[in-house]
Amino acid sequence: MPDPVDLIIEAKWIIPVEPADIVLENHSVAVDQGRIVAILQQSEGKIRFAPREVRRLHDHVLVPGFVNLHTHAAMSLLKGLADDLPLDVWLRDHIWPAEARHVSPQFVYDGSLLACAEMLRGGITCFADMYFFPQATAKAALELGMRAVLGLIAMDFPTAYATDADDYLAKGMAFRDEYRGHPLLGFCLAPHAPYTVSDRGFEKILILAEQCELPIHLHLHETLKEVTDSVKLFGVRPVERLRRLGVLGPGLIGAHAVHLEDHEIQLLARHGCSVAHCPASNLKLASGIAPIVPLCERGVNVGLGTDGAASNNRLDILQELRLAMLLAKGSSGRAEALGAHRALRMATLNGARALGLDGEIGSIEVGKSADFCAIGTDDSLLAPCYDPVSLLAYSAGREHVSDVWVAGKACVADGALLPCNTIELKNLASLWQNRIRL
Repeated sequence: MPDPVDLIIEAKWIIPVEPADIVLENHSVAVDQGRIVAILQQSEGKIRFAPREVRRLHDHVLVPGFVNLHTHAAMSLLKGLADDLPLDVWLRDHIWPAEARHVSPQFVYDGSLLACAEMLRGGITCFADMYFFPQATAKAALELGMRAVLGLIAMDFPTAYATDADDYLAKGMAFRDEYRGHPLLGFCLAPHAPYTVSDRGFEKILILAEQCELPIHLHLHETLKEVTDSVKLFGVRPVERLRRLGVLGPGLIGAHAVHLEDHEIQLLARHGCSVAHCPASNLKLASGIAPIVPLCERGVNVGLGTDGAASNNRLDILQELRLAMLLAKGSSGRAEALGAHRALRMATLNGARALGLDGEIGSIEVGKSADFCAIGTDDSLLAPCYDPVSLLAYSAGREHVSDVWVAGKACVADGALLPCNTIELKNLASLWQNRIRL
């Protein structure tokens, strides 16, 4: 007799990501209790399994859910507030003052709800966040059924959330202890940046990271000013300062990593660090173009991030994937520098690996969580399709995402966000817009 399972997804193409460079045509994925139990030909699936539900996607590409390796979800409420400014002016004169006036648990919850809705509709099933009041972000993510790795933020100056690095870390660890073991939540230590955290703060963070086996997620070499200021204050560039403090290691995720010299790339590679590449934010803030080709060639694990919507305006990993490919080609002068399969891996398995979740998500493999994104290909604007991976990388947009599952549960179906009223979300955004611009 056929084995009962919760769900069978039949797709025209499945791109599992692992094994690499493989496309499966006319295959099915069998899901039970939130996990992948088989990947097989559709004809075989009809014989082997008796599913409670069948989702037929015969004009679709099925890929692992995208992983957004660096964002600030709540900052969706600041989208478009102060565009076309350099990072230091943007932060100092606009973003930080707005945050000082408005950031609260309600602000973070509402902004994160907007962000999670946007990310899910674009096929993102997991995001690594860095912001204040992380329990409010966790609440929003769980309401929409999304996977999140919450940053336990730390910095030396006071905010509405905490007074100093010790206070930030105490509150962060208490939150982590409360939600520890939740199947959709993970945690990382999130010192904001080398220029906002003292040596003492990093020493305490490193101890906690080692004791609790948590990744460390921070902004790193985002702007040239950050690097030159570090030399003035500490006598060395940020990567070297972190090396001396013992922070470099396999658990380190450096967001942006734009201004790196060759020896610094080698250091990141030697210590097994990861980089969260945020091409759209880097371009919008004129921070520069990250050396992704040398990073990849040296073996650094590179994932993709959107940064916050305030410095990007879209939480769209498909956009980041395409920009990453084009910038890699343009900056290196080599059309083959970053191909579609490798870019898709950056958007999925590499991000999962950086977060220590590559045994759980990031590829379509038996035993892993059933986190999927389905992208429709029947739009005439996408025709013809010679290669589904190239179509996904160069032609498709988030508007072509039809279905999204997290741990086997549908979060988006036929393009509609299931657990949330989008009209209410729009009204929520309007309410905050009126408050913030006063």
